[in-house]
Amino acid sequence: MIGIVDYRAGNLTSVARALHYLGEECRITDDPELLSRCSHIIFPGVGAAGEAMANLRLSKLDERIRQWIAEGKPTLGICLGTQVIFDYSEENDTACLGIVPGRVKRFPADLAEGGRRLKIPHMGWNRVALAREHAVFREIPEEAEFYFVHSYYPAPAEEKWIIGRTDYGQPFCSAVARENLVALQFHPEKSGRPGLKILANFCRWGGTDAE
Repeated sequence: MIGIVDYRAGNLTSVARALHYLGEECRITDDPELLSRCSHIIFPGVGAAGEAMANLRLSKLDERIRQWIAEGKPTLGICLGTQVIFDYSEENDTACLGIVPGRVKRFPADLAEGGRRLKIPHMGWNRVALAREHAVFREIPEEAEFYFVHSYYPAPAEEKWIIGRTDYGQPFCSAVARENLVALQFHPEKSGRPGLKILANFCRWGGTDAE
C-alpha cells in the first residue's frame, strides 16, 4: 500500500485520486504506525513552509519521515513536500527537515525573460530537462510538460542530487534524487499522462537508481 502523509498541507486528495486511477491501493493518514507498514511513502503538499514544519513537529512526523528515509523506504516528495526535505527555506525563515543538504530560495521579484517581467508564483506548464536517467522518469517523453505552482524552488548543496531542471526566467532544480528519495517541484498528479506515468513508476520503484 502507498501511504500519503497527512500533515494538513492540502492537495492530498488529488494525489489519492491519481493513485486510485492507476489501480494503486493508498491511504491518506497521519498515523505513523500505519505509514510504517506502507511499502512506499508520498509526501505531497501546498502552502507555507513555516506552517508545514510546525505541523510536522507537532505530530512527530518530522522524526518519522527522517526514519523511513534512513531505513530505505521509497519516498516521493511533491511541491511543498519537496521543499521541506532541505535544511532551510527562505519562506518564513524556516528550518526544515535537513534530509538533503541545501536551501529553498524565492524567485527574484524582477524575474524576466525576453524583456518581459514574469509573474510570481510560477504557475503553468513547463518541461523538465533530465540531468541523468532515473527509474521514476522511465519512458517519459523528452517533450513532456508538467504543471507547476510555486514561488520557491530547491537549491541542493550538491549538483549530483539534481536529476531535472526547468527554465522560468532562470534555470532551477525541479527534480531531486538521493538514494531512496525522489522529490519533484511540479505536481505529477495534475500533469496528465506524463505525471501519471511518473506516479506509476514510483509505485513500482524499489528505491535505487537501478530499479
